[in-house]
Amino acid sequence: MLSGKPPCVNGERLWSRLMTMATIGATPQGGCNRQALTDEDWQGRALLSSWAQAAGCSVRVDSIGNLFVRRPGREESLPVVMTGSHLDTQPTGGKFDGVYGVIAGLEVIDSLNALNVTTRHPIEVVVWCNEEGCRFPQPMMGSAVWSGRTPLEAAYALADPKGRSVRQELERLGVATGAPVLRQPVKAALEVHIEQGPVLERSRKTIGVVTGVQHMSRHELLVVGQEAHAGPTPMEMRRDPIRVLAELLPAFYAAAQRRAPDARLTVGIIETSPGSPNTVPGRLRVIVDLRHPLLAQYRSLREEIDRLVAESLQRQGLEGSIRCVWEAPGVEFDAECIDAVRRATAALKLNAMDMVSGAGHDSVHVAAVVPTAMIFVPCAGGLSHNEAERALPSDLTAGANVLLQAMMSLAGAGA
Repeated sequence: MLSGKPPCVNGERLWSRLMTMATIGATPQGGCNRQALTDEDWQGRALLSSWAQAAGCSVRVDSIGNLFVRRPGREESLPVVMTGSHLDTQPTGGKFDGVYGVIAGLEVIDSLNALNVTTRHPIEVVVWCNEEGCRFPQPMMGSAVWSGRTPLEAAYALADPKGRSVRQELERLGVATGAPVLRQPVKAALEVHIEQGPVLERSRKTIGVVTGVQHMSRHELLVVGQEAHAGPTPMEMRRDPIRVLAELLPAFYAAAQRRAPDARLTVGIIETSPGSPNTVPGRLRVIVDLRHPLLAQYRSLREEIDRLVAESLQRQGLEGSIRCVWEAPGVEFDAECIDAVRRATAALKLNAMDMVSGAGHDSVHVAAVVPTAMIFVPCAGGLSHNEAERALPSDLTAGANVLLQAMMSLAGAGA
């Protein structure tokens, strides 16, 4: 490590690049729409690649669309120290979710160049493909394939609502598909990200030292009733699936409250069929998202939700079921990587706290095969996946400085 005052990134350049990237796919309300494998997504990647090449880096894209920017190390044969995130957004996303981690990684490289600092290990900044999972129905897709958790062909087969597959869109954009996705040797991986929640802001902390990611799953509830006319059919004669929902919603939220303050329960989708205002529904579909950082509490919440559904169906005399349609087990990040973040935060004299991520990130998959940790910075009101998403330039600079310090330590910096 260098002696004296800790080296820092260029905060003005970091902010300027974030604002420039935000012009690609800009929305009328001040957000961004750069969904995975769209022309806008590729324009963002092209812009990043131009900055990377100007910094003397090489750029490559693998066959699932992950982009890697490489800064050579003194010993090129050594495993890389990796950072990065994603450039794709929600349809009405913000300027910082994911993109901050990518631009901050490039800022680390530019800062090392300006400081004339070499590292023993090569450094790579990665743009993971289809992190958001809004256009193609698998979040964190690129990192899942890279880590070996999702087969390449399964990812290629994913299709958007218009029927365009991942393979088709990659080929349209000029990516050579079909070759195996090879995982390069990696010593350590760090991801810096806005928190996407209110904890840091509420606690008046600048840095979140992320020790892991909570357990999470999604569950599909189906209830089958009988369609009937809304006017002539007496209430007592109806086989109405909404009665199950009316019972379950308060029971679900009570179950989460019994595991407060860390439990999370979200009812994000409620669909009825046929969906007519004067017809008693014949079918109900509900998607419930469950999360908790503690495995025992997470499991007990899942078990209680299943029991509540079974009891309500029996009381109402209706057929139905609940099944888990997606699960991401909780992750504990690597102790050495966490320690590197802590040391960097202390060297910079920043207010920090340990925390568990409430959201899924590419680091969840990366951590399955590589020592990994994350760094959080506050976002205004905890608001994310929203065009109004905001973060202070000073906080973004602080997070990038922590990333710089930690990566210099892990990569073996020297003049």
